[in-house]
Amino acid sequence: MADLSIEFAGVKATNPFWIASGPPSNTLYQLNRAFEAGWGGVVWKTLGDPVLNVTNRYGGVDYSGSRTIGINNIELITDRPHEDNLREIAEAKRLWPDRAIFVSAMVASTREAWHKIIKEIQDTGADGIEMNFGCPHGMPERGMGAAVGQVPEYCEMITAWAKEIATVPLMIKLTPNVTNIVGPARAAVKGGASALSLINTVVSIVGVNLDTLEIQPSIHGKGTHGGYGGPAVKPIGLYMVTTVTNDNLGVPISGIGGIETWRDAAEYILLGATSVQVCTGIMKHGFRIVEDMIDGLSNWMDEKGFAKVSDFIGKSASRVGTLGDLDVMYRTIAEIDYSQCIYCNKCYIACEDGLHQAIELVEENGRAEPRIKEDECVGCRMCELICPTRCIKMVERDRGFGAQTWPEIVAANPGIDSDWEVMHKWRKEHNWHTR
Repeated sequence: MADLSIEFAGVKATNPFWIASGPPSNTLYQLNRAFEAGWGGVVWKTLGDPVLNVTNRYGGVDYSGSRTIGINNIELITDRPHEDNLREIAEAKRLWPDRAIFVSAMVASTREAWHKIIKEIQDTGADGIEMNFGCPHGMPERGMGAAVGQVPEYCEMITAWAKEIATVPLMIKLTPNVTNIVGPARAAVKGGASALSLINTVVSIVGVNLDTLEIQPSIHGKGTHGGYGGPAVKPIGLYMVTTVTNDNLGVPISGIGGIETWRDAAEYILLGATSVQVCTGIMKHGFRIVEDMIDGLSNWMDEKGFAKVSDFIGKSASRVGTLGDLDVMYRTIAEIDYSQCIYCNKCYIACEDGLHQAIELVEENGRAEPRIKEDECVGCRMCELICPTRCIKMVERDRGFGAQTWPEIVAANPGIDSDWEVMHKWRKEHNWHTR
């Protein structure tokens, strides 16, 4: 069986599956249940100055019969007594010495406030501290959370303050609510970060009640923007983890955002994460989802020949480049497996109205049957994506040319890049589609 144990910023954990800072990591009772189920680590819900939470706190996005593909929250940091949290963190580490226990913190942006909270957390025996520079609601108005994470200079300065007193690893939690996440990531590492975690939730308003005209969630008729998480934000998380990975900052990454299955976790690890953190998935399905995550990842690793998690950390990150890196001579077209087709003709409707008019309907056996017009198919793949029975696949066609990128073609054919007529002529000569 594959070895799922990891080492993260010098801290050992039984597996890469950690509980993210949030409602599931708010009490010792929850941690005991979680670690009994098999979680390898936790980031304790954010400690800081006293807050007063409101009700309601969550809004959900449903789509096509699926409930809560995304969840918007306006919950703040822990509202439990500070001393209770510190006492329970110390007890958790005593009871579970083989699990990674980090503690999230977010306080006023002063050296004194950060020194105080860092010392208090370290005195519990916790393995590390996650500095929350990502919260997009409630706290930025007070100069904390995303108000720090959106300004690289603040990321570096406050991390450096914490580093002055820290004796445990500092993991900086980054906000996705920026134009480019590389700037804050570099700044945090420059300030002394031992690790990075990303992403925090995406700033959002998830909907309006069309009966009451109130936004969701509604607190006595009023509302505010919140943080969006759940499966819907996974593509954003994957992109940003990849971006930071490929910047080669030399610190481990804890991946966050829409992780509910072992497959989600494997994707994050392949793109550079060493550990992954789960919050919304636990809120929806409970702590025992980790059992399937452990079994699934272990079986997949055995199948792929990976003996340990470090064997595939970042293995797919190098496959991500720019458009100029892609082989524009590679050609695929759609192909239909009629033994699986239910003749709903969704592929035809999509292609005819919204795409490239490359599917026609042909009367066959008393019904309209979709047929691919190979000379018109540009290989966009939309028909495959919307097919309810997955009977459409993209298949490669011999293009008669070796791999070429667009910059290579432009360099070899002066005038193509600046002259549309020349480019279209070249495309026609090389069997390119101009739609």
